[in-house]
Amino acid sequence: MRLFHGTDNAEIARPTVLTLGVFDGLHRGHQLIVRTVVERARACDAVPTVITFDPHPRAVLHPESAPPLLQTLDQKVEALAAFGVGQTIVVRFTPEFARVRAEDFLRDVVEERLHAKEVYLGRGFAFGYERGGDIELLRRVSRELGFHADEVPEVRLRGHRISSSRIRQLLAGGRVNLARRMLGRPYGVEGRVVRGAARGATLGFPTANLHPQNRVIPRAGVYVTATLIEGAWRRSVTNVGVRPTFERDAEPSVETFVLGWRGDLYGDVVRVRFLARLRDERRFSSVGELKRQIDADVSRAEEFFARGGVRRSLAVI
Repeated sequence: MRLFHGTDNAEIARPTVLTLGVFDGLHRGHQLIVRTVVERARACDAVPTVITFDPHPRAVLHPESAPPLLQTLDQKVEALAAFGVGQTIVVRFTPEFARVRAEDFLRDVVEERLHAKEVYLGRGFAFGYERGGDIELLRRVSRELGFHADEVPEVRLRGHRISSSRIRQLLAGGRVNLARRMLGRPYGVEGRVVRGAARGATLGFPTANLHPQNRVIPRAGVYVTATLIEGAWRRSVTNVGVRPTFERDAEPSVETFVLGWRGDLYGDVVRVRFLARLRDERRFSSVGELKRQIDADVSRAEEFFARGGVRRSLAVI
C-alpha cells in the first residue's frame, strides 16, 4: 500500500481519528463522515485521517461493472485536504489486497500502524475479504483493541439517499443543479487546454478547448459555468458535445467561452464547474444562425450571473 499520500511522515507516530471508504465525488454524505472525523480528531488531539483505495475496488474485482469516477485521485486528495483532513492514506487495491481479512487490516494497520483512537464508517460501507468488515465487526474489534467505533448516518435529499451512482445518473441527464445539491458544490471537470479549429474565435466567441481528465462529463448541451483562471472563478458558457454544425462523428469536446477574457490559455490546466443547463446541443442551418444562438446563450448566462446569490456563491465554489 502507498501510505500518507501528500503528508509528512512525522505524523505516523501520532494517534489518529479515521475513516475509510472510496469517497468518489466527496458528496454531502461523504462530507458528513469527513466532518465527523475532523471534529473528533480536534477534540482528541489526533490527526484526522482518511483511508481510501485506488483503483476503485470494483475495477479490480468486477471490471465489467466498474463505474466511471467523478474525481481523479489527485482531485479527491485535494478536496479531502480542503475539508481539514490531515493525511490521506491511499491503499493500492489489488487482487492480493482484496484477500486481506477486515480484522487483520484493523489490527495491523488501523491499530498498530495508525494508533487509531476512533474509527467511523459510513452507513452500509464494508471492507476487507468478502466485505467482512461491516460496522458490527468494527465495533467488536474496537472493544478488543481499545478504540471507539461508530457509524455515521446517511444524508438524504428529497427523501432519497445521496450516492455517487445517483449523481452520475443526474449528470448523464444534464441535471447539474440537482447534482450540485447532492455534491454540496457544482460538479466540475479539469483538463488541459488544447488547440482546436479556432472556429469560436472567427464567430467572436473564442473558446478554451479542454481535454478533460474526468471520466464523467455532463450530458451534451450548453451550460452556464464558472472557469478557474489565475486563482479566480470567472463567468463562462460551456458547450459539451460534438459540434454538429461543423462536424459529424467527432470526439466529444468541452469548449468554454470565458466572458470578458482575452488571455491565452493554451497548455494551461483549467477547471470548469457546471452551474445550470441552458439547452441541448443541436445542428444549425448556417453559421449566422449559430452565432445568433450563441449571443442568446451568453445573454442568458449574464442574466444568471446577475442574480445576487449567484454572485456571492462564485467566491466559494
